[in-house]
Amino acid sequence: MAGYRPVDDVLAYLAGSWRVERSVRDLASGAQGTFRGVTVFERLDGGGSGPSEGLLHHESGTFVWQGVARPAERTLRFLPDGGASRADVRFADGRPFHDLDLATGRHVTDHPCSADLYRGEFTVRDADRWRTVWRVGGPAKDLVLTTDYTRT
Repeated sequence: MAGYRPVDDVLAYLAGSWRVERSVRDLASGAQGTFRGVTVFERLDGGGSGPSEGLLHHESGTFVWQGVARPAERTLRFLPDGGASRADVRFADGRPFHDLDLATGRHVTDHPCSADLYRGEFTVRDADRWRTVWRVGGPAKDLVLTTDYTRT
């Protein structure tokens, strides 16, 4: 696959710390924002000794929207899902978010949220860089969120 790096073990690949740079564009209004921070993927405390138990993803940084900066954070769970290249991604409270399979280095997935649809594309560039692009559409949303991750 030209341009993508296949990932045999998604949890092992993600484990560790990543620098995060995100752009947020509201296609309807033209408004733009940025997020800069850090994402840490650490082993879930399930009693095991490696990422096979799953990873806790914690992102924190500063979100700037229309010139106003404020702290922002989120937590997700990346759980094993039937193969080393696959993960079941869930919100911190356990609700399903999306599937993930990086066997080819690229994955497209959907997340319906009320009347909105989030369509995500994940691409792995190399051992230390990956990207997500979420396109959000619905009655009140028309957004593109592009996030670049670089291993620290």
